[in-house]
Amino acid sequence: MSGPHHDQPLVTAGAPIEDADAAAVLVHGRGATAQSILRMAEGFPRERVAYLAPQAARNTWYPNPFTAIVESNEPGRSSGLKAISDAVGEAVDAGIPTDRTLILGFSQGACLASEYVARNPQRYGGLAVLSGGLIGESVDVEDYDGDLAGTPVFLGCSDVDPHIAAERVRETSAVFEHLNADVTERLYEGMGHGVNDDEREFVHTMISELVTSGST
Repeated sequence: MSGPHHDQPLVTAGAPIEDADAAAVLVHGRGATAQSILRMAEGFPRERVAYLAPQAARNTWYPNPFTAIVESNEPGRSSGLKAISDAVGEAVDAGIPTDRTLILGFSQGACLASEYVARNPQRYGGLAVLSGGLIGESVDVEDYDGDLAGTPVFLGCSDVDPHIAAERVRETSAVFEHLNADVTERLYEGMGHGVNDDEREFVHTMISELVTSGST
C-alpha cells in the first residue's frame, strides 16, 4: 500500500535483529523523529533487544487532532498503521514472534500504536501508550472485536494533559479490557505532556520480561 509514509526509513538500535530475542517498535510523536524516540529508549534493556522506529514523512503521522473525524486524518493514519505493521513484520521475518514484540508510542505515536493493536488483536509482547488514546471523534467498545490473549497494556498520561483528555485514556483502557488485555492505567496528577520516570520504569520491566521469556 502506498501512502505518505511509504518508503520512509526504519531506524534501528539495540541488538542486531538477527541476534535479538525480543523487539520493540517505537512510534514517535508529532514533529519528532524516529531518532528522538530511540534516544528516549536508551535507558531500556539493550542486550538481546532490537529497537525498530518507523519515521513519519515530514515528522507527522496525520494532520489533524486524533479526536477529529477519522477521514480527515487519511491517508496519513492508514499509512502510519502500515508503517507499524511493516516494522512488526521485520521482527517476525527475523524469527521474533509478536508475543515477544512490544509496541510503544508517545503522543501522536501513542494514538497510532493503540489503534494498531486494537485493530489487529493477537498476543503481543506488550503495548505502551504514553500520552495517547484510540483515534476518532468517539470511542465505542462495541466497535472493537478480537482477543489480545492477555497482552500487557500500559497507559500512562497526565490527568490534565492539554492534548489528551483523561476520559479518552479511560475509554481506551476499557476497549483493551474488552479485548482481553492485561491493562494497567496510570493518570499522573498535574503532569505535563511528557514521559515521567514511573512510566519509563514500567516499560523497562515490560521489556525485561520479554527478554527473560525469550531465553527460557
